[in-house]
Amino acid sequence: MQVFGLLGNPVGHSLSPPMHEAGYDELGIDARYVTFEPDPDDLGAAIEGAAALGIAGLNVTIPFKEDALAHVETDEMAARIGAVNTIDFGGEGSPAGYNTDAAGVRRSFAHHDVTLAGTDAVVVGAGGAARAVAFVLADAGASVHVANRTVSRAEALAADVDGATAGGLDALERRVSNADVLVNATSVGMEEDRSPVPADALHADLAVLDAVYRPLDTRLLRDAREVGATTIDGAWMLLYQGVEAFERWTGRGAPVDAMNAALRDRL
Repeated sequence: MQVFGLLGNPVGHSLSPPMHEAGYDELGIDARYVTFEPDPDDLGAAIEGAAALGIAGLNVTIPFKEDALAHVETDEMAARIGAVNTIDFGGEGSPAGYNTDAAGVRRSFAHHDVTLAGTDAVVVGAGGAARAVAFVLADAGASVHVANRTVSRAEALAADVDGATAGGLDALERRVSNADVLVNATSVGMEEDRSPVPADALHADLAVLDAVYRPLDTRLLRDAREVGATTIDGAWMLLYQGVEAFERWTGRGAPVDAMNAALRDRL
């Protein structure tokens, strides 16, 4: 039996185990997905121990994504984003580190038939999720503007992304009203009925992705749907980052429908 898992602290809230195990069951793979909560100071020992125990792969979540970089051989995207959320122990030498959050963003837009090349995109937020979003959008050919309450953080992110611009939230309404793509990469709207974007700025030609998945139907998505915009809830990002990890670990096409059903059954 293969063992995969999740490193984080805490991880009791994670929806990854049922999502991944639904994939194993669907394909008849003899595997289980378990959670681990090492002490924040013991990340390196936890990764070494996982390798010694023959664990096939790990996802990595808060607070370990950035610190994991020092313990794996990262691919280019993980290095650019500055965070690892997937570790593969299947190769020779050091474990390989990836950031499948980027693939989660890219595949979420593709699933909803949203073409990113040549678009004007606004990313709200400047944290880890926003970094993954901004790099994916820019790599796909979008012009990226990062908007954040603390302007210096937006500027720091924009400086790392080719051609990106940055600003505060005061100009957000104007930016969004002229944009083709909008991504909320903040926690605004999580467990609360608030939106980070003025409803008056939304329009029918906009594609809106909200990284928040609790609740699935956020205020931002409801406002966007009312004006006829394309809406993408945060569960799609969560699903497709897991799908990407599943496929890297197993070398097989993930049963997306089964994994999606298992995820949404628990939301």
